[in-house]
Amino acid sequence: MSLEFSPCFVIPVYNHGDTLGAVVKNLSAYGIPIILVDDGNDSKNREQIEAVASAEASCTLVSLEKNSGKGKAFFAGVKKALSLGYTHVFQIDADGQHDASRCAFFLDEARSNPGKVICGYPEYDESVPLKRKNGREISNRWARFVTWDSSIKDVLCGYRVYPSLALASLIRHHAIINARMGFDTDILVHLSWAGCKILNYGVKVTYPKDGISNFRMVRDNIAISLTYTRLCLGMIVRIPKLLLRRIFRG
Repeated sequence: MSLEFSPCFVIPVYNHGDTLGAVVKNLSAYGIPIILVDDGNDSKNREQIEAVASAEASCTLVSLEKNSGKGKAFFAGVKKALSLGYTHVFQIDADGQHDASRCAFFLDEARSNPGKVICGYPEYDESVPLKRKNGREISNRWARFVTWDSSIKDVLCGYRVYPSLALASLIRHHAIINARMGFDTDILVHLSWAGCKILNYGVKVTYPKDGISNFRMVRDNIAISLTYTRLCLGMIVRIPKLLLRRIFRG
Protein backbone atom coordinates (compact mmCIF):
# COMPACT_ATOMS: atom_id res chain seq x y z
CA MET A 1 0.00 0.00 0.00
CA SER A 2 1.23 3.53 -0.77
CA LEU A 3 1.96 6.19 1.82
CA GLU A 4 -1.01 8.18 0.51
CA PHE A 5 -3.34 5.28 1.17
CA SER A 6 -2.54 3.40 4.34
CA PRO A 7 -5.60 1.45 5.55
CA CYS A 8 -6.16 -0.94 8.42
CA PHE A 9 -8.95 -3.22 9.54
CA VAL A 10 -10.67 -2.53 12.87
CA ILE A 11 -12.67 -5.41 14.35
CA PRO A 12 -14.63 -4.99 17.60
CA VAL A 13 -14.99 -8.40 19.26
CA TYR A 14 -17.58 -9.45 21.81
CA ASN A 15 -18.61 -13.10 22.26
CA HIS A 16 -17.19 -14.05 18.86
CA GLY A 17 -13.92 -15.65 19.88
CA ASP A 18 -14.91 -18.85 18.07
CA THR A 19 -15.28 -17.15 14.67
CA LEU A 20 -12.52 -14.54 14.96
CA GLY A 21 -9.69 -16.83 13.84
CA ALA A 22 -11.29 -17.56 10.49
CA VAL A 23 -12.11 -13.88 9.95
CA VAL A 24 -8.52 -12.80 10.67
CA LYS A 25 -7.11 -15.58 8.49
CA ASN A 26 -9.19 -14.37 5.55
CA LEU A 27 -8.25 -10.72 6.12
CA SER A 28 -4.53 -11.41 6.55
CA ALA A 29 -4.36 -12.24 2.84
CA TYR A 30 -4.68 -8.50 2.10
CA GLY A 31 -1.40 -7.68 3.81
CA ILE A 32 -2.64 -4.70 5.80
CA PRO A 33 -2.70 -4.24 9.59
CA ILE A 34 -5.58 -5.59 11.68
CA ILE A 35 -6.63 -3.94 14.94
CA LEU A 36 -8.66 -6.22 17.21
CA VAL A 37 -10.66 -4.68 20.06
CA ASP A 38 -11.52 -6.95 22.98
CA ASP A 39 -14.73 -5.35 24.23
CA GLY A 40 -14.60 -6.66 27.80
CA ASN A 41 -15.04 -10.33 26.93
CA ASP A 42 -15.26 -13.22 29.38
CA SER A 43 -12.15 -15.30 30.05
CA LYS A 44 -12.89 -17.90 27.36
CA ASN A 45 -13.37 -15.37 24.58
CA ARG A 46 -10.48 -13.25 25.84
CA GLU A 47 -8.12 -16.21 25.60
CA GLN A 48 -9.32 -16.93 22.07
CA ILE A 49 -8.84 -13.30 21.01
CA GLU A 50 -5.35 -13.15 22.53
CA ALA A 51 -4.43 -16.40 20.79
CA VAL A 52 -5.54 -15.03 17.41
CA ALA A 53 -3.67 -11.76 17.97
CA SER A 54 -0.50 -13.61 18.98
CA ALA A 55 -0.61 -15.96 16.01
CA GLU A 56 -0.99 -13.26 13.35
CA ALA A 57 1.85 -10.76 13.04
CA SER A 58 -0.39 -8.16 11.38
CA CYS A 59 -2.65 -7.95 14.46
CA THR A 60 -2.62 -5.30 17.17
CA LEU A 61 -4.81 -5.95 20.20
CA VAL A 62 -6.66 -3.23 22.12
CA SER A 63 -8.33 -4.46 25.32
CA LEU A 64 -11.19 -2.80 27.19
CA GLU A 65 -11.69 -3.73 30.82
CA LYS A 66 -15.48 -3.96 30.59
CA ASN A 67 -18.03 -4.36 27.86
CA SER A 68 -18.84 -0.91 26.51
CA GLY A 69 -20.70 -1.65 23.30
CA LYS A 70 -19.76 -1.84 19.64
CA GLY A 71 -19.53 1.92 19.18
CA LYS A 72 -17.06 2.56 21.98
CA ALA A 73 -15.07 -0.53 21.05
CA PHE A 74 -14.85 0.59 17.44
CA PHE A 75 -13.73 4.08 18.43
CA ALA A 76 -11.09 2.59 20.72
CA GLY A 77 -9.75 0.84 17.62
CA VAL A 78 -10.03 4.02 15.58
CA LYS A 79 -8.00 5.97 18.15
CA LYS A 80 -5.30 3.31 17.89
CA ALA A 81 -5.41 3.53 14.10
CA LEU A 82 -5.09 7.32 14.23
CA SER A 83 -2.14 7.09 16.59
CA LEU A 84 -0.42 4.75 14.11
CA GLY A 85 -1.06 7.06 11.16
CA TYR A 86 -3.48 4.97 9.09
CA THR A 87 -5.41 7.01 6.53
CA HIS A 88 -8.45 4.72 6.35
CA VAL A 89 -10.28 2.36 8.67
CA PHE A 90 -12.02 -0.71 7.32
CA GLN A 91 -14.73 -1.74 9.78
CA ILE A 92 -15.73 -5.40 9.66
CA ASP A 93 -17.59 -7.60 12.13
CA ALA A 94 -16.03 -10.53 13.99
CA ASP A 95 -18.90 -12.97 13.42
CA GLY A 96 -17.80 -14.05 9.94
CA GLN A 97 -21.13 -13.27 8.28
CA HIS A 98 -19.66 -10.93 5.66
CA ASP A 99 -17.92 -12.05 2.49
CA ALA A 100 -14.24 -11.23 3.06
CA SER A 101 -13.47 -11.67 -0.65
CA ARG A 102 -15.14 -8.29 -1.28
CA CYS A 103 -12.49 -6.49 0.76
CA ALA A 104 -10.20 -6.08 -2.25
CA PHE A 105 -12.90 -4.23 -4.18
CA PHE A 106 -13.78 -2.02 -1.20
CA LEU A 107 -10.12 -1.15 -0.66
CA ASP A 108 -9.71 -0.25 -4.33
CA GLU A 109 -12.77 2.01 -4.14
CA ALA A 110 -11.45 3.69 -1.00
CA ARG A 111 -8.09 4.29 -2.70
CA SER A 112 -9.86 5.87 -5.69
CA ASN A 113 -12.24 7.90 -3.49
CA PRO A 114 -10.15 8.79 -0.44
CA GLY A 115 -12.58 11.31 1.06
CA LYS A 116 -15.70 9.16 0.74
CA VAL A 117 -17.24 6.44 2.90
CA ILE A 118 -17.35 3.11 1.08
CA CYS A 119 -20.41 1.52 2.59
CA GLY A 120 -21.57 -2.06 2.24
CA TYR A 121 -25.16 -3.16 1.93
CA PRO A 122 -26.23 -6.77 2.45
CA GLU A 123 -26.89 -9.21 -0.35
CA TYR A 124 -28.73 -11.92 1.53
CA ASP A 125 -29.02 -15.62 0.92
CA GLU A 126 -31.90 -17.79 2.13
CA SER A 127 -30.50 -17.90 5.68
CA VAL A 128 -31.56 -14.34 6.54
CA PRO A 129 -34.41 -14.03 9.10
CA LEU A 130 -37.30 -12.32 7.30
CA LYS A 131 -38.05 -10.03 10.25
CA ARG A 132 -34.49 -8.74 10.22
CA LYS A 133 -34.54 -8.14 6.47
CA ASN A 134 -37.82 -6.22 6.57
CA GLY A 135 -37.03 -4.36 9.78
CA ARG A 136 -33.78 -2.87 8.57
CA GLU A 137 -35.49 -1.10 5.68
CA ILE A 138 -37.43 0.94 8.24
CA SER A 139 -34.08 2.04 9.68
CA ASN A 140 -32.79 2.90 6.22
CA ARG A 141 -35.81 5.07 5.44
CA TRP A 142 -35.46 6.91 8.75
CA ALA A 143 -31.80 7.59 8.04
CA ARG A 144 -32.56 8.99 4.60
CA PHE A 145 -35.26 11.16 6.18
CA VAL A 146 -33.06 12.70 8.92
CA THR A 147 -30.12 13.32 6.56
CA TRP A 148 -32.04 14.33 3.43
CA ASP A 149 -29.52 12.05 1.77
CA SER A 150 -30.96 9.66 -0.78
CA SER A 151 -27.51 8.13 -1.36
CA ILE A 152 -27.79 6.19 1.91
CA LYS A 153 -28.66 2.60 1.05
CA ASP A 154 -28.06 0.73 4.31
CA VAL A 155 -27.21 2.03 7.79
CA LEU A 156 -26.87 -1.25 9.67
CA CYS A 157 -24.21 -3.13 7.73
CA GLY A 158 -20.92 -3.21 9.64
CA TYR A 159 -18.76 -3.47 6.49
CA ARG A 160 -17.37 -0.04 5.62
CA VAL A 161 -14.20 1.87 4.81
CA TYR A 162 -13.99 5.28 6.48
CA PRO A 163 -11.52 8.14 5.90
CA SER A 164 -9.61 8.50 9.17
CA LEU A 165 -9.84 12.30 9.17
CA ALA A 166 -13.63 12.15 9.13
CA LEU A 167 -13.63 9.77 12.09
CA ALA A 168 -11.13 11.96 13.95
CA SER A 169 -13.49 14.91 13.60
CA LEU A 170 -16.37 12.91 15.08
CA ILE A 171 -14.22 11.80 17.99
CA ARG A 172 -13.13 15.39 18.72
CA HIS A 173 -16.73 16.59 18.86
CA HIS A 174 -18.06 13.55 20.75
CA ALA A 175 -20.79 13.28 18.13
CA ILE A 176 -21.59 9.59 18.56
CA ILE A 177 -23.82 8.89 21.56
CA ASN A 178 -25.21 5.42 20.91
CA ALA A 179 -22.45 3.00 21.86
CA ARG A 180 -24.30 -0.21 21.07
CA MET A 181 -26.58 -1.50 18.32
CA GLY A 182 -27.57 1.95 17.07
CA PHE A 183 -23.94 2.87 16.46
CA ASP A 184 -23.73 1.91 12.78
CA THR A 185 -26.72 4.15 12.05
CA ASP A 186 -25.50 6.96 14.28
CA ILE A 187 -22.06 7.24 12.71
CA LEU A 188 -23.29 7.16 9.11
CA VAL A 189 -25.90 9.86 9.80
CA HIS A 190 -23.30 12.10 11.44
CA LEU A 191 -20.88 11.60 8.57
CA SER A 192 -23.61 12.51 6.09
CA TRP A 193 -24.44 15.63 8.10
CA ALA A 194 -20.74 16.51 8.03
CA GLY A 195 -20.81 16.42 4.23
CA CYS A 196 -19.13 13.05 3.64
CA LYS A 197 -20.17 11.46 0.37
CA ILE A 198 -21.24 7.80 0.54
CA LEU A 199 -20.68 5.11 -2.07
CA ASN A 200 -22.66 1.89 -1.71
CA TYR A 201 -21.71 -1.61 -2.82
CA GLY A 202 -23.17 -5.01 -2.11
CA VAL A 203 -21.59 -7.64 0.10
CA LYS A 204 -22.90 -11.16 0.61
CA VAL A 205 -24.16 -11.86 4.14
CA THR A 206 -24.87 -15.28 5.63
CA TYR A 207 -26.65 -16.00 8.92
CA PRO A 208 -25.45 -19.38 10.26
CA LYS A 209 -27.99 -21.34 12.31
CA ASP A 210 -25.61 -21.59 15.27
CA GLY A 211 -24.43 -17.98 15.04
CA ILE A 212 -24.22 -15.85 18.18
CA SER A 213 -26.06 -12.53 18.15
CA ASN A 214 -25.32 -9.73 20.61
CA PHE A 215 -28.68 -8.11 19.87
CA ARG A 216 -30.94 -7.81 22.91
CA MET A 217 -34.53 -7.38 21.76
CA VAL A 218 -35.92 -5.03 24.42
CA ARG A 219 -32.79 -3.10 25.42
CA ASP A 220 -31.49 -2.55 21.91
CA ASN A 221 -34.84 -1.72 20.30
CA ILE A 222 -35.39 0.95 22.95
CA ALA A 223 -31.88 2.30 22.40
CA ILE A 224 -32.35 2.39 18.63
CA SER A 225 -35.70 4.18 19.02
CA LEU A 226 -34.06 6.79 21.25
CA THR A 227 -31.28 7.16 18.70
CA TYR A 228 -33.77 7.98 15.95
CA THR A 229 -35.58 10.43 18.20
CA ARG A 230 -32.29 12.20 18.89
CA LEU A 231 -31.33 12.13 15.20
CA CYS A 232 -34.69 13.66 14.26
CA LEU A 233 -33.99 16.52 16.69
CA GLY A 234 -30.53 16.81 15.17
CA MET A 235 -32.09 17.11 11.73
CA ILE A 236 -34.35 19.95 12.86
CA VAL A 237 -31.47 22.13 14.06
CA ARG A 238 -29.58 21.39 10.83
CA ILE A 239 -32.44 22.23 8.43
CA PRO A 240 -30.87 25.53 7.23
CA LYS A 241 -27.58 23.76 6.48
CA LEU A 242 -29.36 20.85 4.77
CA LEU A 243 -31.41 23.27 2.67
CA LEU A 244 -28.30 25.10 1.51
CA ARG A 245 -26.57 21.86 0.68
CA ARG A 246 -29.56 20.70 -1.38
CA ILE A 247 -29.76 24.03 -3.22
CA PHE A 248 -26.09 23.99 -4.17
CA ARG A 249 -26.18 20.33 -5.14
CA GLY A 250 -29.17 21.06 -7.33
